Amino acid sequence: MNPRILVIVGTPIAGSLNHALASSYVDAASAGGADVRVVDLANDPIPQHPTSRDELRMPRTDDDAPLDPDVARYVADVQWADHLVFFHPQWWGTYPAALKAFIDRVFLSGFAYRYRPKTALSERLLAGRTARIVMTMDTPRFWNRLVYRNAAETSLKSAILGYCGVKTTGITRFTPVRFSEEEQRGRWVAEASSLGRRDAAASITRSRETVDLAA
Repeated sequence: MNPRILVIVGTPIAGSLNHALASSYVDAASAGGADVRVVDLANDPIPQHPTSRDELRMPRTDDDAPLDPDVARYVADVQWADHLVFFHPQWWGTYPAALKAFIDRVFLSGFAYRYRPKTALSERLLAGRTARIVMTMDTPRFWNRLVYRNAAETSLKSAILGYCGVKTTGITRFTPVRFSEEEQRGRWVAEASSLGRRDAAASITRSRETVDLAA
């Protein structure tokens, strides 16, 4: 079985640097033997803001309202994937509302996690998957760490992915975008390609280890 990678481009603005990075990653991962799906929130529908608690959980009975078709497709994509890769710019110290909307509507109770009685610990329903975070920003790394406390990556890695059982294997920060020259951006795109090759190879290794254990 080929490794399965889901790439989420978490910006509503088309033609961005994040798109160039994601495209380079996808090409390299595909060439490395991975099956790759892409959710591009600049072109694919951004899930609407939830207006009821029911929209934050999987339907539990036949009487519950079904998932929105776009949300159901995204849920199926996450379920399909072995490895999730998030590309996003840093806006106001975190990530765009488009990506937050995707997370709110797709990482649902009963699908991504389940509450346990009498404890704050979750049942991590996406355990066994891995993730990578790739972000662009203008903020210097030291300022992002000391003042923002790495809010974007901490939120995504720990409060969301970790809570659902997904292990983040790498975080890459490209900065500063605002003052970067074309040559620098070219090096970033090349680095994204390297990450794609690396993740495809790592996923293949994990798949082989799983087969060996099953045998």
